[in-house]
Amino acid sequence: MEDRDAQRGGDSLAADAAMPSAWDEKIDAFADHLKFESRRSDHTVRAYVGDVRSLAAHANRYGISDPSALTLETLRSWLGSLAARNAARSTIARHAAAARTFTAWLMSTGASASDPGQRLASPKIPRELPTVLRLEQMEQVLNVAEATPALDTDMGPKDLALRIRDAAVLELLYATAVRVSELCGLDRRDVDFERRTIQVLGKGDKQRVVPFGAPAQACLDGWLTHGRPILATTESNDALFLGARGRRLDQRAARRAVSVATQGIDGIPAMAPHGLRHTAATHVLEGGADLRTVQELLGHATLATTQLYTHVSLERLRSVYEQAHPRA
Repeated sequence: MEDRDAQRGGDSLAADAAMPSAWDEKIDAFADHLKFESRRSDHTVRAYVGDVRSLAAHANRYGISDPSALTLETLRSWLGSLAARNAARSTIARHAAAARTFTAWLMSTGASASDPGQRLASPKIPRELPTVLRLEQMEQVLNVAEATPALDTDMGPKDLALRIRDAAVLELLYATAVRVSELCGLDRRDVDFERRTIQVLGKGDKQRVVPFGAPAQACLDGWLTHGRPILATTESNDALFLGARGRRLDQRAARRAVSVATQGIDGIPAMAPHGLRHTAATHVLEGGADLRTVQELLGHATLATTQLYTHVSLERLRSVYEQAHPRA
């Protein structure tokens, strides 16, 4: 991560120092294309634009003052410079993806007569299985999180509200397997308590309805009744979850809540919200759900992404088999 940030920061400074206007104009238009036409997430837009600025800085050093003059050799030498700086394979792969998207867009808009990125290869990234908690571990995390506010009688109203919120955040993340960005974007009107569902706005502005269970409903009731009113301000609007200052809950605060809740229990690794998403999907699959159902739950665009969870379950099956079978 540090190598990537340092690399990107250095290239960005060089690019900003003497960036030809042709590059600036095309990069700005590319950013608009990603955001308004391709409907990419803000995170993806920032990453891709940063990567293309890195490419622009590299190309500019070799006298390429207009992106229409990009060649496959230039793209390859750019990726090679990243590898020489010990950038991670995943970082190089994402830079390559950004470059391919950029050169394809240049050609589609008539800004370039060819698409050199079409033949740009990416390094293969070993697919790692996500870390998931066992069912009893997940139940332990939730039980501790939900019991904490009731045990601490000396806690002030605001701190108590934050604890109630964090318990509701954990329960809803696990109950619905939504992304942390999707959870933080929820409004109160997105929750249907009668049907126990939430309406989520996912990647690409795609909406889906996700169910939740009675424990999550109880936590949400507690938050909306005893927690949210304490933190609410005129800036809260209709946001479901609030930060300490009454504004919509920030993703960093949600990640911190999950990390604190998981790292404080012996034998349980500190996790990010995405770990709870993996855990929930695995438990649903192990409980008998089919892949199509899990795909719908997670909001995956393709079934291939969801199939990763079959490998997680098979790994667990192998582990249990080796421990239990006398001839394993």
